[in-house]
Amino acid sequence: MSDPKSSYGEPVEEPHGVDDVVGRANEGLAEAEAARRDAVDAETTSADAPDAAEAPHDEAPAAADEPADRAAADRSTAERADVAADEIVTPVTAAPAEAEPDPWASPEAASLDYTSAAAPVAADDAPTVVAAPVVTPSEPVAAEPVVAEPAVVAAAAPQPIFVQAPEAPRPRGNRAAAGAIGLLAALAFAVLYLAVWLGVDAIEGDVTGENVGTTVLGALSTWSLWVPVVVFFFAFWLLGAIINRGRWGAWVILGILVGIAAYGGHILGALFQAPFWELTASQGGDLAEAELLTPLAIAAFVIGRELTIWFGAWAAARAARVTELNIEAQREYERTLEAGPQLVRA
Repeated sequence: MSDPKSSYGEPVEEPHGVDDVVGRANEGLAEAEAARRDAVDAETTSADAPDAAEAPHDEAPAAADEPADRAAADRSTAERADVAADEIVTPVTAAPAEAEPDPWASPEAASLDYTSAAAPVAADDAPTVVAAPVVTPSEPVAAEPVVAEPAVVAAAAPQPIFVQAPEAPRPRGNRAAAGAIGLLAALAFAVLYLAVWLGVDAIEGDVTGENVGTTVLGALSTWSLWVPVVVFFFAFWLLGAIINRGRWGAWVILGILVGIAAYGGHILGALFQAPFWELTASQGGDLAEAELLTPLAIAAFVIGRELTIWFGAWAAARAARVTELNIEAQREYERTLEAGPQLVRA
């Protein structure tokens, strides 16, 4: 016997001939018998209603009424099945109809109760499962702190550091110092040259104790005194520029040139004192020839030569110190190059 529950709500197959009608009648009888058994089973399981009380409180009345409703529906279904069986017990032997009847218009289709078949069956032997209620905590639960993973940053490529190469030391010179020393030497030349001038005039009787002051003031305002002094200064400075950081021996040897320049400055001073622009060429020649071997001309040569030697020694000593400074600066520069560039952090 097939399970009557599985046939509820299933589509009705289209009948084919008399045999199908008889078969459907037998199936109706079987369904009626199954409905009677279900009614008995429903009355038996109604005694187990207290077990259904464990369900939620709001579903208890509905579950208690379902067995009675289902039993009543099963009885009505069984009665309709009996009526249908009585009507089709005798086999039909008549000739087939001209047209095949509509299966949905047959009494069997009308006897089917789709409502009862579609009704949910609650009285099942399976135990009722009640879902456990979810308890929500009254106090907020502190969320676990989320520790962020440290971000991995790619190391930046090292940037090149440009370091300026040290400049080579510039050699120091001695020309400016020679010029300054030449000023002092020129002042000394002027004093010695004036002293010789007064001495020569004193020998000749032109200068006495009474007019010595007047003679000195007169000499200070003449070209004959200052032209040799200026020529000596330029000659000394030019020689110092040539020797520069040279040794004292260069001043001793080349000092004679400064003496010659001072000697020529004496003759040139006599021409300026004349003055030469008022003299004729013959007069200027005679004046220059007269001053060639005078005591002042010889004194100018000697004084210029000696002052160049002694003041040149001063310039040479200073040039030696400058040379040492240049050597030390060059050594420091070479040490810096050997050490290479150094990165200085502030």
